[in-house]
Amino acid sequence: MITTRKKIESFRKKRKKIFKGTGETGIEKQHKKGKLTARERIALLIDINTWQEINSFVKHRATNFGMDKIDIPSEGVITGVSRVRDKIVYIASQDFTARGGSVGEMHAEKICAIMDMALKTGDPIVLFNDSGGARIQEGVDSLSGYGKIFYRNTLLSGVVPQIAVVCGPCAGGAAYSPALMDFIIMVKNTSQMYITGPQVIKEVTGENIDGENLGGAIINAQISGNIHFVAQNDQEAIEIVNKLLYFLPSNNTEDGYLNANQDIIWNEDNFLNNIIPDNPKESYNMHKIIQHISDNGDFLEVKALFARNIITGFSKINGVTVGIVANNPLFKAGVLDIDASDKSAEFIRFCNVFNIPIITFVDVPGFIPGVEQEYGGVIRHGAKMLFAYASSTVPKITIITRKAYGGAYLAMSAKSMGTDRVAAWPTAEIAVMGAQGAANIIFRKEILTSENPDETKKQKIEEYQNEFSTPYIAASRGLIDSIIEPKDTRKYIALSLDILKSKNDIRPPKKHGLIPM
Repeated sequence: MITTRKKIESFRKKRKKIFKGTGETGIEKQHKKGKLTARERIALLIDINTWQEINSFVKHRATNFGMDKIDIPSEGVITGVSRVRDKIVYIASQDFTARGGSVGEMHAEKICAIMDMALKTGDPIVLFNDSGGARIQEGVDSLSGYGKIFYRNTLLSGVVPQIAVVCGPCAGGAAYSPALMDFIIMVKNTSQMYITGPQVIKEVTGENIDGENLGGAIINAQISGNIHFVAQNDQEAIEIVNKLLYFLPSNNTEDGYLNANQDIIWNEDNFLNNIIPDNPKESYNMHKIIQHISDNGDFLEVKALFARNIITGFSKINGVTVGIVANNPLFKAGVLDIDASDKSAEFIRFCNVFNIPIITFVDVPGFIPGVEQEYGGVIRHGAKMLFAYASSTVPKITIITRKAYGGAYLAMSAKSMGTDRVAAWPTAEIAVMGAQGAANIIFRKEILTSENPDETKKQKIEEYQNEFSTPYIAASRGLIDSIIEPKDTRKYIALSLDILKSKNDIRPPKKHGLIPM
């Protein structure tokens, strides 16, 4: 008879073998690539002594192509639940040292199991992607496994935050799970993400390109806009996960004011009174404004390398997490275009579904003109931004720092778009278009018939600017709520957030709105 002690010893040996994975050889190979192992990533992320591993003894059931003789530790993925920053988080970490972290039937089932648990308990999920892709030997079972993961990504969408960390290859169908998640972090030089690899592209189109230039972190962050963050290494990627979890709620039912300070904390900030240049054509650093109104100057920018003419990201004001959208005068003068519209619409909709108030800083000269933009569907993409703001029911506060022209101003959460509070600095220019364009239209006849057209044009532009490119006409019509000194901006936002915490915006019943796609 096998004694209890021997059964426990046998269990310990089996567990030790699983935890050892592929052993020192596999670990060394991973480290040589500049990558952490699957278990090291988890250990670095979680709070000490809070890890509960799930389904560690699961094995594959494949028998074809000699698979019945192959043992894959932890089925190539480690899954479980833990505390991270004292918040419950479900984690799946693919193990590239175990058959390349390939996704088979049971590998997918392990991931699906924690996704189901996250849905039931209402907690975020983090997935470390480091996989060679589908386990070919398992054929359609592997394909079905991916489908089950995608389905759950969709079920979880808008319910709990989903964070994907791409630490290695992520090719073909495997790329769609991160794409369905809320945030994607890629590690520079060690990760790649694309649908069709360099070899297939060469065979089909004749184009020569390597994996890094096709789907490396910088390409996905800067060119395609597929991802949200670039990390220098696995350690920095995990730091970004930590920071995201600090700002985000656990689920869509959590009160956005959960960690709010009871007292309104603010100081007059004379720095802001001097940030707008006297020359309207001169740029300034919008990031500085965001830092000065944020708790401890802490701001986590999202998609920092993509569509840099608009800024999106998270900060806290009096302990309340807020989403910030702001034009960036340092890039393309802060104009809106296709990419900026997509970037901001995605971010606005995330904030709305997770009860995060939205603060918008406006300095927009318009939508960028051009044939390429028109052919690319700038109308359709710009409409996404309008739809995202108008359909959001969270507290919305807009601060106009300088230019607020035409339809682009409406797309930046104008009062008429259902925004709760709109304040303008005295430097604000709220108009249908800039003074030069308006003067050319309104005073065209006077300019053309003048003895000195250039001088008349200059006078009329200045006249229009002084009379109409100010916040006072809009204020007289009730189209903005307040004109404030820049130094009082944090106080204005903090008070507005406090007042709006009980906001209840009832909308017509429907399955969902139809955002322009």
